[in-house]
Amino acid sequence: MSADLENTLYLELKDGRVVIEMRPDLAPNHVARIKELAREGFYDGIVFHRVIDGFMAQTGDPKGNGTGGSGQNLSAEFSGEAHIEGTCSMARAAHPDSADSQFFIMFAPAPHLDSQYSIWGQVVEGMEHVHNIKKGDGMMNGSVADPDKIVSLKVAADVQ
Repeated sequence: MSADLENTLYLELKDGRVVIEMRPDLAPNHVARIKELAREGFYDGIVFHRVIDGFMAQTGDPKGNGTGGSGQNLSAEFSGEAHIEGTCSMARAAHPDSADSQFFIMFAPAPHLDSQYSIWGQVVEGMEHVHNIKKGDGMMNGSVADPDKIVSLKVAADVQ
């Protein structure tokens, strides 16, 4: 378990806690923004609107359909890190500097995403709970009917 509670997130899902070690060394601005949003309670109750079995689970859209965000775009912070199981990375539109509040957690390695998306964290505990997130329709780009929600997302340093 990470000793740096300020850069650790507790993602509470229906099946239990997921511990995410944040990577400010890779994406300092994305880490700072996610912590800011988590501390505001922004992510609490937000659905996993796009979940593709064997690929990833995407969340962070207050509209719940992939078109929303917090209203603050972030400049890309691409790195040489690999997208592997448990990697947490920012979702974005076509423009590299369009990431906002949406992010995804990898179910499996996806080398085609490397150096194209800002990686900001890694699941270090509870990956089995991530794998239990309700999957979407493969024919509908992973769109999920009656999707699972984030119960809460908190910075570990703030949790008693």
